[in-house]
Amino acid sequence: MACLSRHRHHHHHHHHHRAWLTSPDPDMLHHRPLSAHHRPLPHDDALPPLLRTPHPPRLRHGRHRPHPRPQFDGPDPIWDAVRQEAKREVVQFNSLCASVASIAFLVFHFNCVQAEKEPILSSFLYASILAHDCLEQALVFVLANRLQNPTLLATQLLDIFSNVVLHHKPIQRSIRLDVQAFKDRDPACLSYCSALLYMKGFHALQVYRIAHALWHQGRKVLALALQSRVSEVFGVDIHPAAKIGEGILLDHGTGVVIGETAIVGNRVSLLHGVTLGGTGKEIGDRHPKVGEGALIGASATILGNITIGEGAMIAAGSLVLKDVPPHSIAAGIPAKVICGLQEHDPSLTMKHDATKDFFTHVATNFRDEMPNG
Repeated sequence: MACLSRHRHHHHHHHHHRAWLTSPDPDMLHHRPLSAHHRPLPHDDALPPLLRTPHPPRLRHGRHRPHPRPQFDGPDPIWDAVRQEAKREVVQFNSLCASVASIAFLVFHFNCVQAEKEPILSSFLYASILAHDCLEQALVFVLANRLQNPTLLATQLLDIFSNVVLHHKPIQRSIRLDVQAFKDRDPACLSYCSALLYMKGFHALQVYRIAHALWHQGRKVLALALQSRVSEVFGVDIHPAAKIGEGILLDHGTGVVIGETAIVGNRVSLLHGVTLGGTGKEIGDRHPKVGEGALIGASATILGNITIGEGAMIAAGSLVLKDVPPHSIAAGIPAKVICGLQEHDPSLTMKHDATKDFFTHVATNFRDEMPNG
């Protein structure tokens, strides 16, 4: 295996201001004020040596990585939060760090007993997050190491991913909106770090974005190779030609299939086992179109060139073969519209109990119609 080793050369850049894209969508990227104990990071000199701002990493053969960090036009609060979380975790994982109190304001707290059991995570967090200058560099490092195999080395994947992500502002924006979606909507995602490091739905989505860019650059064979590798590693199959918006949640991710001509709007949430598929061997435009803010429940199957309206909800386990109007709930096999929906974007609230009465009614009727004995 070709995991990337990291070295350092000495220079200081902690006075440089980290920045990102202008004009973020206020409905999709929430800048919540920090509480009193979430103060800015202290100057590097006040931190233990392991936690000071790292210097640019080199690849194994000692050559500097050729890709610069992206240059943006404004602050990057998500990357700052990721680094804060990682520094906090490293302090708790490293029993030699005596100054825990000096950075106790950082975002998330871990059980000290668990930290003692897993001290190896301190080096993992350093290599995955703290050794990088920006969110993009950290992300491509994580993805390259997760997808590597004996014939597709991590160094090769890192170069491919960096060439796309570090020069593609729409992807840089989408990464931040996606990680915010995971943090806001998935109760199992306790931090931005959790999404970046551990959530395979997030990883699969970001590799799709890279593959999608490669597809439109005419590098279709490479894009399909990445699709195949993601399906093998993460169990998520997204065709690189599909069109997927920003602020997307692939909760769990396992078993999600999105076909070639599918379109998924902004702020959509899809749970595990969702299929956006065709109806047979036809070619051309043959896959579903999902409107903004829709919520697609676990194991829902949506087939054919049909439309799921904005803000619609598809109940878990449903088979959808016809259009679903905006802001309505569809459920059943085959699915039918059972009622309207008051919420504007059910994908943001993630409330799946709206179909409870319907399924209770179906179960009761089924029981009553069964012959005795």
